[in-house]
Amino acid sequence: MPVKTRPDVLADLSDIDAANVARCAKVLLRHPLLRPGGQDGDLLPLVYRYRVSLQEMFATLLGYRLVVERRFARLYKSGPGDDTTRGEASLSPRAYAYVCLTMAALTGVGRQVLLSRLVADVRGAASEAGISVVDDVGDRRALTAALRHLIGLGVITETDGTVAGLVSEAPSEALITIHTDLLGQLLAGPLAEAESADELVELACAPGRLGVEHAVRRRLVENPVTLHADLPAAEAEWLLRNQRRESVVLERCFGLVTEIRAEGVAVTDPEEYLTDVVFPSTGTVARITLLALPELLDQSDLLDDNDEEPPRRPDGRIPVTRERLLYVCRILVEDYPAAWSRQATDGLDTLADAVVDLLSRLMLAVPDGDGWLISPAAHRWLPQPDDSPGRPAAVPETPPEPGWSLFDEEAVR
Repeated sequence: MPVKTRPDVLADLSDIDAANVARCAKVLLRHPLLRPGGQDGDLLPLVYRYRVSLQEMFATLLGYRLVVERRFARLYKSGPGDDTTRGEASLSPRAYAYVCLTMAALTGVGRQVLLSRLVADVRGAASEAGISVVDDVGDRRALTAALRHLIGLGVITETDGTVAGLVSEAPSEALITIHTDLLGQLLAGPLAEAESADELVELACAPGRLGVEHAVRRRLVENPVTLHADLPAAEAEWLLRNQRRESVVLERCFGLVTEIRAEGVAVTDPEEYLTDVVFPSTGTVARITLLALPELLDQSDLLDDNDEEPPRRPDGRIPVTRERLLYVCRILVEDYPAAWSRQATDGLDTLADAVVDLLSRLMLAVPDGDGWLISPAAHRWLPQPDDSPGRPAAVPETPPEPGWSLFDEEAVR
C-alpha cells in the first residue's frame, strides 16, 4: 500500500494553501504565543485565516490545543518535563521563579500598576510560597529579567518609565500596563488538576489522547535526535514501524527533514528557523567543540593490552571521561594558539565545561557518572577527506558491514 503524502487535514487543500498551513505551523512551533508587534507577528492574519486547518492539524498530529483570535494565537504545547537542556538561556532558575510569582501577582492588580507596588506584591507572593527573598543586586537583576521576559511576550508594557531602574541603588518608579487577555493565556499546565509543583510538571508533559503516537511525534518535532534506546519499549516499537511514514508527515506539515538510521531518527530544519542552537557555528567554543568531536569519538587509543576495542553500548553512545575531554581541549589549544579567543581558552576547566554545555544543549551529550556519553548522532560532523584527483575509487568486493554511527548506512531490518 503506498504511503499517503498528506495527512487528512491537508488533503482537501491546494498546494499553495497546504504550504501556507505548514508555514504557519512552523511559526507557531517557534512562537507559541504569537501577537502583533512580536516576532513574526505579521503572520497572525495568515494564522487566523487558516485557523481551522491548523487547529485540526495540531490536535490530530501532536495533541496540542491551538487558540486563535484576531489579537493573538496561542499554541499549548506539552512541557519538556525534567529536561534541563530546554528553557530561555537568559533566565536563571531564580528569574524563572520570579516569572511565576509575577504572573501570580498580576492576576489581581487590574489594568495598570506602579512598579513599586508590583515588586511588593511579587515579594509578598514569594513569602507566601515560602521562597526567601534577599533585596540585593543579584535578586533585583533576576526580577528585572523576569519582567523583561514578560515584556518580550507582550504580557506587560512599560507605559511610563522602565523596569531597568530596579537594579539601581535608588529604584526609579514606572507605570506598568497589563494585557490581561495575554496574561490569561500564559499558563499551559492544568493548574486546577495539580496539587503540587511536581504534579503540575508531570501533567504538563503528559502525552496527548493518542498516547504513544503523540508522545513519539512530539519528540521528533521538538528534538533534533530521537534514539530508540531512549524511548520506552512501546514508543520505540511504534517508531520503528512508522518512521518512514512519519518522515512524510513531518516534511509535509512542518517542513522538517528526517534522517533515519539504525539507532534512531534525526530531524533537521533546512531553513534553520526552528534551530535554537546553531552548530557548527563561529566562536571559539563552537569551533573547538567541532574539532574535538572526532577525537572524542575515536576510541582507538583506548585499546586494552590485547588490542581489543571496548564493548559497544547497545545505544551506540560513546563514553568520554573528563580527563579525556580536558586532554583533547588542551591539545587543540596548544596546536592552534592563534586561532582562539584568549578569554575563552584562559582556563582549561572552564573551556571544557563550555564544550560540554554546548554538547548538552545540542542533545549530543548526557551525564554518565564523572563523565559523559556522546550521542552517535555526533558522527554526522566527522570530517570526510576529499578523494585524490584522478584516482579511481576502490570498489569493495562485498558490501561493508553496517556501522554504529547514526549517520552510517541504515541497518537492514
